[in-house]
Amino acid sequence: MDLSFTPAEQAFRQEVASFLEKELPPAIRRKVLDGLHVSPQDTVQWQKILHRKGWGGPNWAKEFGGTGWDPVRQYIFEEESAAAGAPRLLPFGLKMVGPVIQRFGNAAQQQRHLPRILAADDWWCQGYSEPGAGSDLASLKTRAERRGDHYVVNGQKTWITLAQHANWIFCLVRTDPAAKPQAGISFLLIDMKTPGVEVRPITMLDEGHEVNEVWFEDVVVPVENLVGEENKGWTYAKFLLGHERTNIAGIGSSKRELARLKRVAAQETKHGRPLDQDPFFAARLAQVEIELMALEITNLRVLSAEAERRAPGPEASLLKIKGTEIQQALSELMVLAVGPSGLPFRREALDGAFAGPALEPPYAAPLAATYCNLRKASIYGGSNEIQKNIITQMILGL
Repeated sequence: MDLSFTPAEQAFRQEVASFLEKELPPAIRRKVLDGLHVSPQDTVQWQKILHRKGWGGPNWAKEFGGTGWDPVRQYIFEEESAAAGAPRLLPFGLKMVGPVIQRFGNAAQQQRHLPRILAADDWWCQGYSEPGAGSDLASLKTRAERRGDHYVVNGQKTWITLAQHANWIFCLVRTDPAAKPQAGISFLLIDMKTPGVEVRPITMLDEGHEVNEVWFEDVVVPVENLVGEENKGWTYAKFLLGHERTNIAGIGSSKRELARLKRVAAQETKHGRPLDQDPFFAARLAQVEIELMALEITNLRVLSAEAERRAPGPEASLLKIKGTEIQQALSELMVLAVGPSGLPFRREALDGAFAGPALEPPYAAPLAATYCNLRKASIYGGSNEIQKNIITQMILGL
């Protein structure tokens, strides 16, 4: 296998790097590179900049307004964006519900929703998990009862990321309670402004408000918001989960954080010797880098499958497992690298609004919060234990 980039691909990489250097707002770049809080306005601003360039849908086909880039160019774009300090593109529209609507939605749904996703006019969130249905998603209980030309939705979703900013949510709902669990589920698009939708915040370990509960009480949803066929939502859900798990791997951002960790570890400590000269730390650093290199190759395989319009298979689960483990390992090593400076934590430090001797060096301020926040990475999107079961079943047939 030839893993080298062609001259055309190298030229594309330079084009992306030049665009990022010119168009990425410095204030947003600084936030990302320093590990500070990126506001919803920052995320929307960057998506609109990309949209004006025609790069709003890096993973979308041209027929739907995307770039039509092949897997290698998608990979180069994400790698360069992460390295430059570009904020993460909102995955819920671009990498989750967007591909589902493209594959399974009707023409009216495609014309209504896809352009607004690209232009960042709509902010989507994902309504999958419930208090009793996380990793065992097929046991969900949120009910959608058909009444003429609409559904009436009642139930609760939980751990809904950034729902406080969203104006649309895509939901798995039970439309046939008598069917076996996977067969009685449908995929609905719900306007968050509909009466009966309530968002309740969940405060995280890092004191942030990133996730929420979303309650539905007699929420009226037009039948035209049903994606595909009624009771076939499990098929669409599996398709989406493959894309979600691929995105969770976060290879570009992990490469950026690895480079930052190397810079920190190469600095002289109070005891004189740089940390990367410590055999124990150097061995852990090398192990993470090796695992990240292997993950890159797996990611390219998954992108190649998507280019052939094949849904990600067990490779998506591998990406999810190793990607989140690497993210957690990097955050742990960063805290170790800064020593006691990584222990103090004030929430306002994530907004760049706090500084003081206790938080020196400045880049240490958000590290404790990042470490705590990333504990959830091996759970969401299907826990890593569940992913290992999927790999066992799909590859070993057990």
